[in-house]
Amino acid sequence: MTRLLDKPFKAFTIYALVILLVSIPIYFLVVDWIWVTEIDDHHEMTVERIENRFKEAHLSGHDLEAILNSWNMLQPSSSIMPITENIARPDSIYEVTKYNEYELESDRFRGLQTVIEIDKKPYLLNIETNVEEAYETIFAIGLVTVLLYGLLVFGFIQLNRKISKSVWEPFDNTLTKLKSFDLSLSKGVEFDETDIEEFTELNQTITRLVAENVNAYNQQKAFVANASHELQTPIALLKSKLDILFQDEKLSAKQSELVNAIQIPLARLTRVNKNLLLLARIDNSKFSDSSEIDFLEKIEKSEELLQDYISERKLTYNKEITGIANVNCSLFLAETLVNNLLSNAIRHSLVSGEIIVRIGENEISFLNSGVERLKEETLFKRFSISTTDTTNSGLGLAIVKEICKQNGWEINYDFLDHFHIFSVRFSKF
Repeated sequence: MTRLLDKPFKAFTIYALVILLVSIPIYFLVVDWIWVTEIDDHHEMTVERIENRFKEAHLSGHDLEAILNSWNMLQPSSSIMPITENIARPDSIYEVTKYNEYELESDRFRGLQTVIEIDKKPYLLNIETNVEEAYETIFAIGLVTVLLYGLLVFGFIQLNRKISKSVWEPFDNTLTKLKSFDLSLSKGVEFDETDIEEFTELNQTITRLVAENVNAYNQQKAFVANASHELQTPIALLKSKLDILFQDEKLSAKQSELVNAIQIPLARLTRVNKNLLLLARIDNSKFSDSSEIDFLEKIEKSEELLQDYISERKLTYNKEITGIANVNCSLFLAETLVNNLLSNAIRHSLVSGEIIVRIGENEISFLNSGVERLKEETLFKRFSISTTDTTNSGLGLAIVKEICKQNGWEINYDFLDHFHIFSVRFSKF
């Protein structure tokens, strides 16, 4: 993923590179135009100066001829030749590439041909200047531009890092606190003060949202706890009344059948209410008692309690012990954890299937045979039911998750070799 500040920096760098690439031919055309224009101006000034000097010298006859011969021999870049025909010629500016005997290579020359008057006779003056120096100038400018571009990009990188570290530090602090925020602790979030208006508004908005969610969460916990507590007495009274009614000898077979039908959803309602009360107590951290728990002992005790259930489903039960799992925690929570995981393994096993309980070093695992992987996104959610068992409340694994969270343990699910695997990794003290 790309950091926020890197996105505009990348765009700026690409934009600067495009401008640099476009500027190279522009540099060439501009510098070449300036160079050629200066050469043409220089040629015109040279023509005027040569013509004036010959007028001031008042040369004629053999002296003029000797001077012109010497001129044409000693000035390879210019020549003065007599014109025999009396025809008016316009000035001619041209470019030619020819061999440069001094540099031993072909160069580009720009020349001017014009007619001057010496001793009242027309002469053709030809002046040429090497233009290759313009290319050297353009190359030097291009090289300097590339170096400056590299320096500019390097400066961008350093400034980007410095700005990112200083300007975005409040945002990083806010993000860190949000990552460590736990709604179940029922505490708000306090952010550091910053002089950046946008981050201040962000912190204020997040603080308000967190406070509203904490308040809603506390209200929800209070409602669940109060509702479960208030339901406890009516459910107990209803069960006792049904028991009394069921013992009445005057009940007909049909009435007995109806009473039995009522007891099934009532049993589930009782289980749901009991589990909701347990979740409310765990959420409110009502289990402060702590002692060293031997989980092997608790697993064997849970196995005895659920032996009839195991036999009813014709399950093969095995234990694999490779280490010691002794942990400091609440006795009640430890027993609840083991009972829920073992009963979950029994309930979800195939008939005549297999259950394996593994006790390792600071870890316990419950394996039960199955057909396909369960949906992990809803596995530990409350009232998530993946079986048709009418006594299932859909809160067993949610309670396991809350117990692990309360104690800082790690609960994981996997499906391997047609076995559902629920593993609890205990924290080392």
